[in-house]
Amino acid sequence: MRGRIGSQLVQYLILIFLTLALNFFLPRAMPGNPLSRLAGEDVALMSPEARQELLVRHGLDRPLAVQFGIFLRSLAQGDLGYSFQRNASVASIIAERIPWTLLLTTTALTLQTLIGVMLGGWAAWRRGGSADYGTMAAVMLCRSMPSFWIAMILLAIFGAELRWFPMFGAFKPWLVGGDSLAAVVDVLRHLALPVTSMVVLGTAETFMTMRYSMLDVLGEDYVRTARAKGLREVVVLYKHAGRNALLPVATVFMLSLGFAVGGATVIETVFAYPGMGRLMYEAVLGRDYPLLQGTFLVITLAVIAANIVADLLYPLVDPRVRST
Repeated sequence: MRGRIGSQLVQYLILIFLTLALNFFLPRAMPGNPLSRLAGEDVALMSPEARQELLVRHGLDRPLAVQFGIFLRSLAQGDLGYSFQRNASVASIIAERIPWTLLLTTTALTLQTLIGVMLGGWAAWRRGGSADYGTMAAVMLCRSMPSFWIAMILLAIFGAELRWFPMFGAFKPWLVGGDSLAAVVDVLRHLALPVTSMVVLGTAETFMTMRYSMLDVLGEDYVRTARAKGLREVVVLYKHAGRNALLPVATVFMLSLGFAVGGATVIETVFAYPGMGRLMYEAVLGRDYPLLQGTFLVITLAVIAANIVADLLYPLVDPRVRST
């Protein structure tokens, strides 16, 4: 048992190091020159000396290997760097954006998991019928739609035409510090359309996982025994079969929870939602290397942490996979 844990720990450490290397080198491999973002349109008018001074100021004049060493040393000290574009520390920028992303993605993930579990279990119970095929077709149709298209449709109908919900942002600034109830309602109204977009797109994965897992469980002896006892169908479905069918869904939920820190770049961009996804988009446009490195690192570490937690919790959820 200890040997397996030690082996996994070594694998995760190697994975973290490779992640750090990719986080550092990939942004620098993108086309574009950070000088144009640092100096603006005046970069073409700058003298060679002024350009060199700007590179030196931001540490971009040194060889990549040296920059990578400085990057690792700064991380060891808890320093994620300083944003070129925003003139602020990367850690403070990320700390400002993460709460909004977690609010958006965890709300959407919870709703799509609940809806996917309910629909998947019901479709498996009605397997082979028109209800099963119809639900599967509807869910897969929603999943196949482009995310920006769904977001734009919801925005056009419920934001622009009906004006039921705000069209952009996460809150109205003038409500901050005022009536707490009004501020909460305002945040929820801004959250409605982005969450709906993500639920429409993300329910399919949980639905398909639950459906196929439920189909396997329905053939077990204890399900037939429960039916033979005359229990109500809904009790057999959700109490006896549903509990065991949830194990694969729990794994999908944990892994999705790791990606939740990264937000949904397209959705957040369409709705101008101030989360991590939009932050990455803005950092890519600005060729802001420290900000890109910081956001990629936080997201990747969150995914790795979710995998570790899933590895530790799954044997507790399913005793059949415990080591002897």
